[in-house]
Amino acid sequence: MNPFTKFESRLVPLPIDNVDTDQLIPARFLKTISKEGLGDQLFCDWRYDAEGRPKPDFILNQPRAQGAAILLAGDNFGCGSSREHAPWALTQFGFRAVVSTSFADIFRQNALKNSLLPIAVPREIHAELFALPPEATVSIDLAAQTVTLPDGRAVEFPVDAFARHCLLNGVDELGYILEQETAIASYEARRDFAVNTLRSSA
Repeated sequence: MNPFTKFESRLVPLPIDNVDTDQLIPARFLKTISKEGLGDQLFCDWRYDAEGRPKPDFILNQPRAQGAAILLAGDNFGCGSSREHAPWALTQFGFRAVVSTSFADIFRQNALKNSLLPIAVPREIHAELFALPPEATVSIDLAAQTVTLPDGRAVEFPVDAFARHCLLNGVDELGYILEQETAIASYEARRDFAVNTLRSSA
């Protein structure tokens, strides 16, 4: 994982509430354990017609989505099953953050573990973002936990402290544990010494 840095991007609006993980990445694509190619299958059933041709009216097939790194989603994003392929598909498409008013808990945790930042904002800010023109950009600063709007206002958002640390340092949970290797080895050495001392005095 690469460290999560401050960035600026246009928004890709998807004003649909209760988008579930089967809509994000249909179950037929879950056989793979690789992330490669999942970006092409993101929102597959909405994005392509029966012959596999891109639907021009779907937002991901429009120029506005190309190169954009922020998905602006409706309420209760990521509900449904716990499939980790959902954040995989989003990041493989190029998204680094999803902005909504609320997220399903399991999706939020899976996203944070896969370098995708779920940002929950107040409803009035959410409505303002949807009203922005296509060329408008916002800035996301995870270290400061803020989304900066085009007019310069900084809106704070909550994020789990441990997940924030991992994202900023570009490590997953295993990587975090490995960072503590020296402290773990020191603890084990002290424990072994204490155990051996007790045995020798018994």
